[in-house]
Amino acid sequence: MERVLAAGLLAMVISILAGPKFIEFLRRNEMGQHIREEGPAGHQVKQGTPTMGGLLMVFTMTIAFLALSHYTIEGLTVFFVTLACAAIGFTDDYIKVRHRRSLGLAGRWKLVLLGATTAGLAWAAEDANIPTEVYVPVLDWRIALSFGFYVFLFLVLAGSANGANLTDGIDGLAAGIGVIALLTFTSMNVFAYIRSGQLAPEQDLASLDMAILGGALLGGAIGFLWFNAFPAEVIMGDTGSMAIGGALGAFAVMSRSELLLLLIGGIFLIEALSVILQVASFRYWGRRLFLMAPIHHHFEMKAWSETKIMVRFWIVAAILCGTAFALYYSYFPDFRPDLFA
Repeated sequence: MERVLAAGLLAMVISILAGPKFIEFLRRNEMGQHIREEGPAGHQVKQGTPTMGGLLMVFTMTIAFLALSHYTIEGLTVFFVTLACAAIGFTDDYIKVRHRRSLGLAGRWKLVLLGATTAGLAWAAEDANIPTEVYVPVLDWRIALSFGFYVFLFLVLAGSANGANLTDGIDGLAAGIGVIALLTFTSMNVFAYIRSGQLAPEQDLASLDMAILGGALLGGAIGFLWFNAFPAEVIMGDTGSMAIGGALGAFAVMSRSELLLLLIGGIFLIEALSVILQVASFRYWGRRLFLMAPIHHHFEMKAWSETKIMVRFWIVAAILCGTAFALYYSYFPDFRPDLFA
Protein backbone atom coordinates (compact mmCIF):
# COMPACT_ATOMS: atom_id res chain seq x y z
CA MET A 1 0.00 0.00 0.00
CA GLU A 2 3.02 2.23 0.37
CA ARG A 3 3.13 2.55 -3.42
CA VAL A 4 -0.36 4.04 -3.52
CA LEU A 5 0.51 6.68 -0.92
CA ALA A 6 3.88 7.34 -2.57
CA ALA A 7 2.24 7.82 -5.99
CA GLY A 8 -0.24 10.32 -4.58
CA LEU A 9 2.36 12.28 -2.63
CA LEU A 10 4.85 12.31 -5.50
CA ALA A 11 2.31 13.60 -8.02
CA MET A 12 0.95 16.19 -5.59
CA VAL A 13 4.35 17.56 -4.58
CA ILE A 14 5.59 17.79 -8.17
CA SER A 15 2.35 19.48 -9.21
CA ILE A 16 2.47 22.09 -6.44
CA LEU A 17 6.18 22.82 -6.94
CA ALA A 18 6.01 22.95 -10.74
CA GLY A 19 2.67 24.79 -10.83
CA PRO A 20 3.89 28.42 -10.69
CA LYS A 21 6.46 27.92 -13.46
CA PHE A 22 3.94 26.01 -15.55
CA ILE A 23 1.30 28.74 -15.18
CA GLU A 24 3.87 31.37 -16.07
CA PHE A 25 4.77 29.34 -19.19
CA LEU A 26 1.11 29.27 -20.26
CA ARG A 27 0.73 32.99 -19.61
CA ARG A 28 3.94 33.86 -21.46
CA ASN A 29 2.79 31.90 -24.51
CA GLU A 30 -0.67 33.53 -24.39
CA MET A 31 -2.51 30.26 -23.83
CA GLY A 32 -5.50 31.97 -22.29
CA GLN A 33 -9.10 30.84 -21.97
CA HIS A 34 -11.65 32.30 -24.40
CA ILE A 35 -15.03 32.78 -22.74
CA ARG A 36 -18.18 32.24 -24.83
CA GLU A 37 -20.29 35.38 -25.09
CA GLU A 38 -23.56 33.60 -24.22
CA GLY A 39 -22.18 32.43 -20.87
CA PRO A 40 -22.76 34.16 -17.51
CA ALA A 41 -21.70 37.80 -17.60
CA GLY A 42 -19.53 37.35 -14.52
CA HIS A 43 -17.29 34.93 -16.40
CA GLN A 44 -15.94 37.62 -18.73
CA VAL A 45 -13.37 38.56 -16.07
CA LYS A 46 -11.84 35.09 -16.62
CA GLN A 47 -11.01 35.94 -20.22
CA GLY A 48 -7.32 35.22 -20.74
CA THR A 49 -6.85 33.04 -17.64
CA PRO A 50 -4.23 30.40 -18.57
CA THR A 51 -5.87 27.20 -19.78
CA MET A 52 -4.66 23.65 -20.57
CA GLY A 53 -3.83 23.32 -16.88
CA GLY A 54 -4.85 19.67 -17.12
CA LEU A 55 -1.43 19.05 -18.65
CA LEU A 56 0.08 19.59 -15.20
CA MET A 57 -2.13 16.90 -13.70
CA VAL A 58 -1.50 14.43 -16.54
CA PHE A 59 2.25 15.03 -16.51
CA THR A 60 2.63 14.50 -12.75
CA MET A 61 0.34 11.45 -12.85
CA THR A 62 2.49 9.93 -15.59
CA ILE A 63 5.73 10.35 -13.63
CA ALA A 64 4.28 8.87 -10.45
CA PHE A 65 2.53 5.95 -12.13
CA LEU A 66 5.44 4.89 -14.34
CA ALA A 67 7.82 5.09 -11.37
CA LEU A 68 5.71 2.86 -9.11
CA SER A 69 3.51 0.72 -11.36
CA HIS A 70 3.48 -3.09 -11.61
CA TYR A 71 2.54 -2.66 -15.31
CA THR A 72 -0.50 -4.93 -15.31
CA ILE A 73 -2.90 -4.95 -18.28
CA GLU A 74 -5.63 -3.32 -16.20
CA GLY A 75 -3.45 -0.53 -14.86
CA LEU A 76 -1.87 0.23 -18.22
CA THR A 77 -5.27 0.21 -19.91
CA VAL A 78 -6.69 2.87 -17.59
CA PHE A 79 -3.43 4.82 -17.95
CA PHE A 80 -3.51 4.86 -21.75
CA VAL A 81 -7.24 5.62 -21.88
CA THR A 82 -6.56 8.60 -19.60
CA LEU A 83 -3.77 9.79 -21.91
CA ALA A 84 -5.93 9.28 -25.01
CA CYS A 85 -8.80 11.31 -23.56
CA ALA A 86 -6.34 13.99 -22.42
CA ALA A 87 -4.98 14.13 -25.99
CA ILE A 88 -8.50 14.62 -27.38
CA GLY A 89 -9.07 17.41 -24.88
CA PHE A 90 -5.68 18.96 -25.65
CA THR A 91 -6.53 19.06 -29.36
CA ASP A 92 -9.76 20.86 -28.52
CA ASP A 93 -7.95 23.34 -26.26
CA TYR A 94 -5.21 23.96 -28.81
CA ILE A 95 -7.72 24.80 -31.55
CA LYS A 96 -9.44 27.28 -29.22
CA VAL A 97 -6.17 28.96 -28.29
CA ARG A 98 -4.76 28.92 -31.81
CA HIS A 99 -7.87 30.45 -33.38
CA ARG A 100 -8.68 32.61 -30.34
CA ARG A 101 -12.27 31.43 -29.99
CA SER A 102 -14.42 29.47 -27.54
CA LEU A 103 -15.21 26.71 -30.06
CA GLY A 104 -12.67 23.94 -30.52
CA LEU A 105 -12.76 20.44 -31.97
CA ALA A 106 -16.07 19.60 -33.64
CA GLY A 107 -18.30 17.31 -31.61
CA ARG A 108 -18.41 14.60 -34.27
CA TRP A 109 -14.62 14.34 -34.28
CA LYS A 110 -14.59 14.04 -30.50
CA LEU A 111 -17.00 11.13 -30.78
CA VAL A 112 -14.90 9.49 -33.50
CA LEU A 113 -11.76 9.75 -31.38
CA LEU A 114 -13.61 8.51 -28.31
CA GLY A 115 -14.85 5.61 -30.42
CA ALA A 116 -11.27 4.73 -31.34
CA THR A 117 -10.28 4.94 -27.67
CA THR A 118 -13.21 2.67 -26.79
CA ALA A 119 -11.99 0.12 -29.34
CA GLY A 120 -8.64 -0.01 -27.53
CA LEU A 121 -10.40 -0.30 -24.17
CA ALA A 122 -12.57 -3.15 -25.50
CA TRP A 123 -9.52 -5.00 -26.83
CA ALA A 124 -7.75 -4.68 -23.47
CA ALA A 125 -10.89 -5.76 -21.59
CA GLU A 126 -11.07 -8.89 -23.72
CA ASP A 127 -7.36 -9.57 -23.18
CA ALA A 128 -7.94 -9.23 -19.42
CA ASN A 129 -10.77 -11.81 -19.67
CA ILE A 130 -13.45 -9.37 -18.54
CA PRO A 131 -16.83 -10.97 -19.37
CA THR A 132 -19.38 -9.11 -21.48
CA GLU A 133 -21.87 -8.72 -18.66
CA VAL A 134 -22.95 -5.97 -16.32
CA TYR A 135 -23.51 -6.51 -12.62
CA VAL A 136 -26.45 -4.83 -10.89
CA PRO A 137 -25.79 -4.62 -7.13
CA VAL A 138 -28.64 -4.91 -4.60
CA LEU A 139 -30.71 -6.85 -7.15
CA ASP A 140 -27.73 -9.17 -7.71
CA TRP A 141 -28.40 -9.36 -11.45
CA ARG A 142 -25.81 -10.32 -14.03
CA ILE A 143 -26.97 -8.99 -17.38
CA ALA A 144 -25.21 -10.57 -20.38
CA LEU A 145 -24.83 -8.03 -23.19
CA SER A 146 -22.87 -10.09 -25.76
CA PHE A 147 -21.87 -7.74 -28.60
CA GLY A 148 -23.95 -4.97 -27.03
CA PHE A 149 -21.25 -4.78 -24.37
CA TYR A 150 -19.00 -2.85 -26.77
CA VAL A 151 -21.70 -0.27 -27.43
CA PHE A 152 -22.14 -0.06 -23.67
CA LEU A 153 -18.40 0.60 -23.26
CA PHE A 154 -18.64 3.54 -25.64
CA LEU A 155 -21.57 4.99 -23.70
CA VAL A 156 -19.62 4.61 -20.44
CA LEU A 157 -16.44 6.24 -21.77
CA ALA A 158 -18.02 8.98 -23.90
CA GLY A 159 -20.61 9.78 -21.24
CA SER A 160 -18.02 10.03 -18.48
CA ALA A 161 -15.58 12.14 -20.51
CA ASN A 162 -18.20 14.55 -21.83
CA GLY A 163 -19.96 14.79 -18.46
CA ALA A 164 -16.72 15.82 -16.79
CA ASN A 165 -16.08 18.27 -19.61
CA LEU A 166 -19.48 19.94 -19.15
CA THR A 167 -18.89 20.25 -15.40
CA ASP A 168 -15.72 22.29 -15.90
CA GLY A 169 -17.35 25.71 -15.83
CA ILE A 170 -16.69 27.04 -12.32
CA ASP A 171 -13.37 27.43 -10.52
CA GLY A 172 -12.55 24.27 -8.60
CA LEU A 173 -15.79 22.45 -9.49
CA ALA A 174 -14.64 19.73 -11.89
CA ALA A 175 -11.27 19.30 -10.17
CA GLY A 176 -12.84 18.92 -6.72
CA ILE A 177 -15.47 16.46 -7.88
CA GLY A 178 -12.76 14.60 -9.78
CA VAL A 179 -10.73 14.32 -6.56
CA ILE A 180 -13.72 12.82 -4.71
CA ALA A 181 -14.48 10.37 -7.53
CA LEU A 182 -10.85 9.31 -7.94
CA LEU A 183 -10.54 8.80 -4.19
CA THR A 184 -13.55 6.48 -4.36
CA PHE A 185 -12.14 4.30 -7.14
CA THR A 186 -8.74 4.26 -5.44
CA SER A 187 -10.36 3.13 -2.17
CA MET A 188 -12.33 0.44 -4.00
CA ASN A 189 -9.18 -0.95 -5.58
CA VAL A 190 -7.28 -0.81 -2.30
CA PHE A 191 -10.12 -2.76 -0.67
CA ALA A 192 -10.07 -5.31 -3.50
CA TYR A 193 -6.31 -5.75 -3.20
CA ILE A 194 -6.38 -6.23 0.57
CA ARG A 195 -9.24 -8.72 0.39
CA SER A 196 -7.73 -10.64 -2.53
CA GLY A 197 -5.49 -12.71 -0.26
CA GLN A 198 -2.97 -12.60 2.53
CA LEU A 199 -0.12 -14.29 0.66
CA ALA A 200 1.65 -12.19 -1.97
CA PRO A 201 1.23 -14.72 -4.84
CA GLU A 202 -2.54 -14.69 -4.26
CA GLN A 203 -3.01 -10.94 -4.11
CA ASP A 204 -4.49 -9.16 -7.09
CA LEU A 205 -1.80 -6.94 -8.57
CA ALA A 206 -4.27 -5.52 -11.09
CA SER A 207 -6.27 -3.91 -8.29
CA LEU A 208 -3.07 -2.61 -6.70
CA ASP A 209 -1.91 -1.18 -10.02
CA MET A 210 -5.21 0.62 -10.53
CA ALA A 211 -4.98 1.92 -6.96
CA ILE A 212 -1.48 3.26 -7.71
CA LEU A 213 -2.78 5.00 -10.83
CA GLY A 214 -5.77 6.33 -8.90
CA GLY A 215 -3.42 7.66 -6.23
CA ALA A 216 -1.22 9.31 -8.86
CA LEU A 217 -4.22 10.95 -10.53
CA LEU A 218 -5.58 11.97 -7.15
CA GLY A 219 -2.30 13.62 -6.16
CA GLY A 220 -2.03 15.41 -9.50
CA ALA A 221 -5.63 16.63 -9.25
CA ILE A 222 -5.12 17.91 -5.69
CA GLY A 223 -1.96 19.72 -6.78
CA PHE A 224 -3.85 21.26 -9.69
CA LEU A 225 -6.76 22.24 -7.43
CA TRP A 226 -4.25 24.21 -5.31
CA PHE A 227 -4.06 26.68 -8.22
CA ASN A 228 -7.59 26.19 -9.59
CA ALA A 229 -9.48 27.14 -6.42
CA PHE A 230 -11.48 30.37 -6.67
CA PRO A 231 -10.28 32.72 -8.03
CA ALA A 232 -8.49 30.35 -10.42
CA GLU A 233 -4.93 31.05 -11.48
CA VAL A 234 -5.25 28.37 -14.17
CA ILE A 235 -8.11 26.49 -15.84
CA MET A 236 -7.84 22.76 -16.54
CA GLY A 237 -9.47 23.00 -19.95
CA ASP A 238 -10.72 20.01 -21.90
CA THR A 239 -7.28 18.45 -21.44
CA GLY A 240 -7.89 17.92 -17.74
CA SER A 241 -11.65 17.39 -17.68
CA MET A 242 -11.62 14.73 -20.39
CA ALA A 243 -8.62 13.02 -18.75
CA ILE A 244 -10.53 12.77 -15.46
CA GLY A 245 -13.72 11.60 -17.16
CA GLY A 246 -11.90 9.07 -19.31
CA ALA A 247 -10.02 7.71 -16.30
CA LEU A 248 -13.25 7.25 -14.33
CA GLY A 249 -14.89 5.44 -17.23
CA ALA A 250 -11.89 3.13 -17.68
CA PHE A 251 -11.67 2.46 -13.92
CA ALA A 252 -15.34 1.43 -13.95
CA VAL A 253 -14.84 -0.98 -16.85
CA MET A 254 -11.64 -2.61 -15.61
CA SER A 255 -13.01 -3.03 -12.07
CA ARG A 256 -16.33 -4.31 -13.46
CA SER A 257 -18.29 -1.66 -11.58
CA GLU A 258 -19.82 0.19 -14.52
CA LEU A 259 -23.20 0.87 -12.91
CA LEU A 260 -21.56 2.32 -9.80
CA LEU A 261 -20.21 5.03 -12.11
CA LEU A 262 -23.76 6.43 -12.13
CA LEU A 263 -23.14 7.34 -8.49
CA ILE A 264 -19.41 8.01 -8.52
CA GLY A 265 -19.80 10.31 -11.52
CA GLY A 266 -23.28 11.38 -10.43
CA ILE A 267 -22.61 15.11 -10.68
CA PHE A 268 -21.18 14.64 -14.17
CA LEU A 269 -24.34 12.73 -15.10
CA ILE A 270 -26.59 15.46 -13.71
CA GLU A 271 -24.65 18.13 -15.62
CA ALA A 272 -24.94 16.19 -18.89
CA LEU A 273 -28.65 15.47 -18.37
CA SER A 274 -29.32 19.15 -17.70
CA VAL A 275 -27.90 20.02 -21.12
CA ILE A 276 -29.84 17.25 -22.87
CA LEU A 277 -33.11 18.25 -21.18
CA GLN A 278 -32.51 21.93 -21.90
CA VAL A 279 -31.93 21.30 -25.61
CA ALA A 280 -34.86 18.88 -25.93
CA SER A 281 -37.25 21.18 -24.06
CA PHE A 282 -36.37 24.20 -26.17
CA ARG A 283 -36.47 22.27 -29.44
CA TYR A 284 -39.82 20.55 -28.90
CA TRP A 285 -41.71 22.92 -26.58
CA GLY A 286 -39.92 26.22 -27.12
CA ARG A 287 -39.24 26.53 -23.37
CA ARG A 288 -36.12 26.34 -21.25
CA LEU A 289 -36.17 24.20 -18.12
CA PHE A 290 -33.18 26.00 -16.62
CA LEU A 291 -32.09 29.61 -16.65
CA MET A 292 -28.89 28.33 -18.28
CA ALA A 293 -27.30 24.92 -18.85
CA PRO A 294 -25.24 23.08 -17.66
CA ILE A 295 -27.03 23.22 -14.34
CA HIS A 296 -24.23 24.94 -12.38
CA HIS A 297 -24.85 28.01 -14.58
CA HIS A 298 -28.53 27.86 -13.58
CA PHE A 299 -27.52 28.40 -9.97
CA GLU A 300 -25.13 31.17 -10.99
CA MET A 301 -28.06 32.94 -12.65
CA LYS A 302 -29.95 32.58 -9.35
CA ALA A 303 -27.16 34.65 -7.75
CA TRP A 304 -25.39 31.79 -6.00
CA SER A 305 -21.68 32.49 -5.64
CA GLU A 306 -19.21 30.20 -7.39
CA THR A 307 -17.88 29.07 -4.01
CA LYS A 308 -21.35 28.13 -2.75
CA ILE A 309 -22.09 26.13 -5.90
CA MET A 310 -18.70 24.42 -5.76
CA VAL A 311 -18.97 23.38 -2.10
CA ARG A 312 -22.56 22.18 -2.37
CA PHE A 313 -21.80 20.15 -5.48
CA TRP A 314 -18.79 18.67 -3.65
CA ILE A 315 -21.05 17.66 -0.76
CA VAL A 316 -23.53 15.94 -3.09
CA ALA A 317 -20.65 14.21 -4.90
CA ALA A 318 -19.25 12.96 -1.59
CA ILE A 319 -22.63 11.53 -0.57
CA LEU A 320 -23.05 9.76 -3.92
CA CYS A 321 -19.49 8.40 -3.84
CA GLY A 322 -19.88 7.21 -0.26
CA THR A 323 -23.01 5.34 -1.31
CA ALA A 324 -21.16 3.77 -4.23
CA PHE A 325 -18.34 2.57 -1.98
CA ALA A 326 -20.84 1.10 0.49
CA LEU A 327 -22.49 -0.85 -2.35
CA TYR A 328 -19.10 -2.06 -3.58
CA TYR A 329 -18.12 -3.17 -0.07
CA SER A 330 -21.43 -4.97 0.50
CA TYR A 331 -22.10 -6.69 -2.82
CA PHE A 332 -18.96 -7.07 -4.91
CA PRO A 333 -17.22 -9.68 -2.73
CA ASP A 334 -20.10 -12.06 -3.57
CA PHE A 335 -20.10 -10.98 -7.22
CA ARG A 336 -16.38 -11.70 -7.63
CA PRO A 337 -15.40 -14.63 -5.40
CA ASP A 338 -12.39 -15.13 -7.71
CA LEU A 339 -11.01 -11.79 -6.47
CA PHE A 340 -12.22 -11.49 -2.89
CA ALA A 341 -10.87 -14.31 -0.79
